[in-house]
Amino acid sequence: MQVSRIRALRGPNLWSRHTAIEAVVSCSDDEIAVTDSPGFEARLRTLFPGMGVFRLAGPVSLARVLETAALSLQEEAGCPVSFSRTYSTVESGTYQVVVEYSEESVGRLALELAQQLITATLDPQAGFDADAAIARLRETDEDVRLGPSTGCIVQAASARGIPSRRLTDGSLVQFGWGKHQRRIWAAEVDQTSAVSEAIAQDKELSKQLLHAAGVPVPMGRPVTDADDAWAAAQEVGLPVVVKPRDGNQGKGITVNVTTREAIAAAYQSAAQIGEVMVEKFLPGSDYRLLVVGDQLVAASRREPPLVLGDGETTVAELVARVNADPRRGDGHATSLTRIRIDDIAVALLTAQGLTPDSVPARGRRVTMRHNANLSTGGTATDVTDEVHPEVADRAITAAQMVGLHVCGVDVVCQSVLQPLEEQGGGIVEVNAAPGLRMHLSPSYGKSRNVGEAIVDHLFEPGEDGRIPVVAVTGTNGKTTTARLIAHLFASSGLVVGMTNTDGVYVAGRQIDSGDCSGPKSARSVLMHPDVEAAVFETARGGILREGLGFDHCQVAVVTNVGAGDHLGLNYITTVEDLAVLKRVIVQNVTPKEGYAVLNAADPIVAAMADTCPGKVIFFAADRRHGVMTEHRALGGRTVYVDPALDGGSVVATEGNWRGHVPLADVPITRNGTIAFQVENVMAAVAAAWGAGLKWDAIGSGLASFVNDAHNAPGRFNVMDYKGATVIADYGHNPDAMRALVAAVQAMPAKRRSVVISGAGDRRDQDIRDQTVILGAAFDDVLLYQDAAQRGRADGEVMALLRQGLQGASRTTHVEENRGEFAAIDAALARLQPGDLCLVLVDQVEEALAHLARRIAGR
Repeated sequence: MQVSRIRALRGPNLWSRHTAIEAVVSCSDDEIAVTDSPGFEARLRTLFPGMGVFRLAGPVSLARVLETAALSLQEEAGCPVSFSRTYSTVESGTYQVVVEYSEESVGRLALELAQQLITATLDPQAGFDADAAIARLRETDEDVRLGPSTGCIVQAASARGIPSRRLTDGSLVQFGWGKHQRRIWAAEVDQTSAVSEAIAQDKELSKQLLHAAGVPVPMGRPVTDADDAWAAAQEVGLPVVVKPRDGNQGKGITVNVTTREAIAAAYQSAAQIGEVMVEKFLPGSDYRLLVVGDQLVAASRREPPLVLGDGETTVAELVARVNADPRRGDGHATSLTRIRIDDIAVALLTAQGLTPDSVPARGRRVTMRHNANLSTGGTATDVTDEVHPEVADRAITAAQMVGLHVCGVDVVCQSVLQPLEEQGGGIVEVNAAPGLRMHLSPSYGKSRNVGEAIVDHLFEPGEDGRIPVVAVTGTNGKTTTARLIAHLFASSGLVVGMTNTDGVYVAGRQIDSGDCSGPKSARSVLMHPDVEAAVFETARGGILREGLGFDHCQVAVVTNVGAGDHLGLNYITTVEDLAVLKRVIVQNVTPKEGYAVLNAADPIVAAMADTCPGKVIFFAADRRHGVMTEHRALGGRTVYVDPALDGGSVVATEGNWRGHVPLADVPITRNGTIAFQVENVMAAVAAAWGAGLKWDAIGSGLASFVNDAHNAPGRFNVMDYKGATVIADYGHNPDAMRALVAAVQAMPAKRRSVVISGAGDRRDQDIRDQTVILGAAFDDVLLYQDAAQRGRADGEVMALLRQGLQGASRTTHVEENRGEFAAIDAALARLQPGDLCLVLVDQVEEALAHLARRIAGR
């Protein structure tokens, strides 16, 4: 078994909406039905008892074993995954294996471990430790997945339909898109300033501000050494708290210190973190109040870590017993943290007359830390419903005085049932980016959905943080359609982000170049803070490589599906295969409210309507087409051409409503004479309509769109050269050739010539078909070889193009040129006034610049 071409599908994809690992797996003849091999399955399940059941009955290939093992290993490690599939390809013994993952690195590791399991099953000498493999997966998952604080906010956003994207390996997360996006870093929101965070880190400054606001706080001051710490303790009165001036998570804090020796030890512990301060110890319990915005949303009473003696077991053994609780871990991934026996714990044990090896009497409570932070092993009890309104008010005042929008307020008092002032209690700290574990999974009491409260603070009710997203795909016309839709949005006053095969554009400015029709570019646009609407040309390659760059779109446009678009690559061998791939955007339209814009005249495209979770707008030039008639009768939206209305108009209808735009007012169609541009206009009109643009704005936008080399480079750009017409276009498949021939035949010309090359990654027949079509429509054909042959031998594509011209009914002159510019120059030299030349460009930007220089006489 050979595993190759492993990909991470990070968005909705050909196989499912799940993130998944995809691998190409080749099996030998004896590996195609490996479960028929005596003893194979028994050995497999002995090595890995948690192996899942094969989904299909009958003989099973090693590829399917790999799929099942990779999924089962993740399930055993506790990962929330459920989807996996194995698909046969057109090559015998070759499969595509798809396995869902929740974390990419875990999914990749699971596939690797699954291969090791299969190797060990086939070779008893290899060996496989299932427990170690699962432990390794679990450890990797804990290392890379979001912690509970960030994770609960992401889950709450997802429940509201708000999209999220993790921006780093840590806890920086973006919610929403473009202009409506918000960001968090763990439990800190983007509204909170660096100044506020710095104040919260400075415990003495925080205390001064809270005191000024009338919030009760313990008295104290910063100290310079252990002696100064003792002096400060004498000033405020024993017992005291010794802690870092700039700290968090309870690190370096020692509470209820009563002796000079203990103060010295506490000082050394705090000094390892930074500058040290001493303040009055407040008697009572330790409470954490969580303030979000101007609301108290949760409260917990925290208990320091302790063990209970039984008269038989040592302190160290009791700690180990407590730490065996599966809820306890070493970091923040679990609801509780393991208790540590470190220098601070040993010192506290000494103060209690104990050592780690002591055996406490039955019922004796042995405290392992003075502070009650969960990060040092403490526990929490929910007391949200017990908090007195005045206590809540003091906590909110403290958070607002410091400027924290999400704030953990630490309170020490006898009870939160009465005001702090009445019981000598106070606020001892305010914390930015507070941990949320104690509220999500308290040791005792009710869990609080604090993630929801934070999301509700970030987004108003009913808001989902989204901007209009239009995805455009198809064999031909998708780039022009995408540009036209973007122009319609911009004409309506929106800042538009657009991606296509020419680059990435924001507000009309190109910010990246090259083929940017994949998911990475789409994500870049959605991350831009100015973008109010996004239009994505969504190419075949990007969907195959990584899936979509968004979870769903408001509008999905499929212009057409033809045979000339990379068939034979990546196991996409038929037009039907290609349609299944391109309909991915249709399957991921916003449920109920979104629209799929589909070409009713293309049966394969029209059939995609059945897979759309939203609504459908059909378009076709002929309003009497059966699909159009039926959809219109059911009250659905349609867009078509009425040749009798105002000399020819694009018409949109829904029920009794009808709007129209005369084609004479749409320059790109040249008064409706260029059929494929009329189709592009219909698709763009339907998309803008589906996205909610007003009809007047659509009409004015169509009138102002100019199909020149700036607005739509390489998309039927018409120029004048010494009285001859020159057209530059990026058409590169047989369907495009047919559309271009129909367009130029509607334009007057004495003699017609064409400049063409061919892409090497097309099938032989697709390359030949292009010149078969052109040979019937053009007098002169000037051939050139692309700069990149894409795997073809030198001259191979030229030979195929010549084969297509054999027996051409119209072409009388054929010549070969070295390079694109040479072919263009040769064609221009042959032109006479009244002639027409179609230049099928390869390097779009460079070729258009070359043409511009020649037309300018340079």
